[in-house]
Amino acid sequence: MTHMAHYALQVPEPLFAHACKVAEEEKISANEFFVAAIAEKISSLETRAYFRERGARGDILGFDAWLSASPDIPVTVEGDRRD
Repeated sequence: MTHMAHYALQVPEPLFAHACKVAEEEKISANEFFVAAIAEKISSLETRAYFRERGARGDILGFDAWLSASPDIPVTVEGDRRD
């Protein structure tokens, strides 16, 4: 089992009340809700950093050349058109 750290979290009352209400609706404890929220935020920040790093390595001219070499054919799949 993972060792659990203890941290006294100070949360504004209205936010805490809302979080508890949502946790109850989801049938989870407030603790599970807060842990999931922390994990989700960490994942979001790491994902943003990953895409920034990947974007910095991008080659827009190479992408444009690749795109220009692609066949210019009409969209045949319903819903696949961006207008």
